[in-house]
Amino acid sequence: MKRQCRRVLLVVLLGICITLLFGCARRRIQPAPAPVPPVKPDLALVVYYSKFTEENDAYLVREVHLVPQTQDPKRAAVEELINGQPQTPGAFRVLPKGTRVLGIKVVQSVATVDFSKEVLNANVGASGEDVGIKSIVYTLTEFPDVRQVAFTVNGAVDQRAMDWWGHVGLYQQPFRRDDPSQPSVVREPVIWVTSPQPGTKVSSPLDVTGSAMVFEAAVSLRLVTGDGRKLAEEHTNASIGAPGRGDFSARLNFTSPGSGDGFLEVFWNSPKDGSELDKVRVPVKF
Repeated sequence: MKRQCRRVLLVVLLGICITLLFGCARRRIQPAPAPVPPVKPDLALVVYYSKFTEENDAYLVREVHLVPQTQDPKRAAVEELINGQPQTPGAFRVLPKGTRVLGIKVVQSVATVDFSKEVLNANVGASGEDVGIKSIVYTLTEFPDVRQVAFTVNGAVDQRAMDWWGHVGLYQQPFRRDDPSQPSVVREPVIWVTSPQPGTKVSSPLDVTGSAMVFEAAVSLRLVTGDGRKLAEEHTNASIGAPGRGDFSARLNFTSPGSGDGFLEVFWNSPKDGSELDKVRVPVKF
């Protein structure tokens, strides 16, 4: 009887050992989980929409839009002019809904955009047509390899495409940006900063670049901590004053607070009362 019990016990123990070994073997041969790819941040694209003054004159507004990462940012930028939502109150899209971008090629700094036939359906009047063309030109010339822009429709420029929207045709293409010495067609925002980008960790010296359309080209800059403590202040001049639009650059030297958040403030001072106008606040980190 005892011998029988021992046999049963051995069989049970043997079964447990086999089960454990089989389980370990299964765990060993299980494939490792696939690595999770890092999430790519959205792509920041500069786009230009149209807007009318109260006198029905058209001009451009500059906006920065975030779109999903893409291998073709130029196409994404033009498609944002078709389907994107303007952020500036009163701004609107000129390119008609349903327009498709069939392709963009760049040869010797000229970007040629091939549109579907729907592009010819815009109806915004002569002033809107002129600025509508410029919205595409200014958007694409934000890319460093593009200096001029031309259009085709379904791969060609027949007479209908050459007439474009009726009042302003393609007879003078390729198009380029306006002469910077002339009154700027880009009126909003009055000031923008191209560097540093929002959220950048900054250190001294901090180089700042941007664009301004301000009285006598005078631009003021200030770096402050999150609680408003001033770290640095500087004054510079844009390359041209209003109504022209000029680029500006400045260098701020400061003692870092060590950590925390802050703001780069860029503005111009009213010649009447010295108040700070059209202030841009760029969030930064220390």
